[in-house]
Amino acid sequence: MQRLLPDNQEPRLEGLCERASAGAHGTARIRIGPGCAGIERLQARFRGRAFSPHRHDTYAIGITLAGVQTFRYRGAQQHCLPGQCHILHPDEPHDGASGTDDGFAYRIVYVDPSLLQQALGGRPLPFAANPVVDLTAQQRDALSSAWDMEAQIDDLGRSEIAAAVADLLMAVSPNGKRPTGRLRLRGLARVRDLIAERPARRRSIEELERVAGLDRWSLARQFRSAFGTSPSRFRTLRQLDEVRRCVKRGTGLAEAALQAGFADQSHMSRQFKRAYGLTPARWAAALV
Repeated sequence: MQRLLPDNQEPRLEGLCERASAGAHGTARIRIGPGCAGIERLQARFRGRAFSPHRHDTYAIGITLAGVQTFRYRGAQQHCLPGQCHILHPDEPHDGASGTDDGFAYRIVYVDPSLLQQALGGRPLPFAANPVVDLTAQQRDALSSAWDMEAQIDDLGRSEIAAAVADLLMAVSPNGKRPTGRLRLRGLARVRDLIAERPARRRSIEELERVAGLDRWSLARQFRSAFGTSPSRFRTLRQLDEVRRCVKRGTGLAEAALQAGFADQSHMSRQFKRAYGLTPARWAAALV
C-alpha cells in the first residue's frame, strides 16, 4: 500500500497566499479545518492577487463561497463563481486572484493521490480537462463533508470523502465513467440496522466492512446509492433522533448530547440546526 502524506497542520498553499495578499491589502483570512492522513481542509478569503504561480502534489477540490475567483491554469484564464467547484490536478501550476474589488472566499480540500488511488481501485488518476465545474445536487451533497470546517474526520468519514472526490473526478474525466453494478443490499441493510440499533456507539470502519461484506470504498458508495445518504450522515440523524427523545423526556441539552454520543452540546447543536433548521433550544421551547 502506498504511504500517505501525514496529517500535519503545516499549510501547503495558505502560506503563499498570506505572504502574497496580506502585505498588499491586509485582508487575507485563512482557517485550517480538521484533517486526517491524506486529507487537509482550508477556508480562505482574499482581495486582489491572492497568490503567485505554484503547484501542489495533491488534488485540490474547492468551492467558491463569495465573489469571483480567477486563476490561470493550463494556459487559460479561469473564473469560478459562487457555488461553482474548481478542480486542480496534482503538479499543475496555477495562480489565484480576485475577479472583482470585493474579494473572494472559498473552501478547499486537499486529497493525497495515494488515498484516491485506493478509492479508484487501481485505475489511472482521472484528469479534469475543465477545472471549473457546476456540481449536481447529488455531487454537492456527497462532497459536503469534505468542505465541513467543523467536523473531525474518522476512518469512515475519510473513506466517504475519498470516494466522493474519486467519483467526482471520474464523472468529469473524459474517459472516467465508473461502471455500475448490483448493490449488495443485504449487507448494506445489516450495516444500516447496526448503526440504527446503537447510534451513540461509533463503529470502526473495519467492523462495518465485515458486516457489509464490502471494502470501505464500495461501502461508502453503495450505502449512499441504496439509502440516499452516507453511513456517517445516517448515524448523525439517528443520534439526533435520540436527542429529541431525551429532550421530550425532560433531559437537559448537554446531557442529551452526551447520551446520544456527541462530543459535547456545541457539536450536537451545530448538527441539530443543520438537520432541522433551528437550534435544539428553540425546538425544545416550541414543544407542546
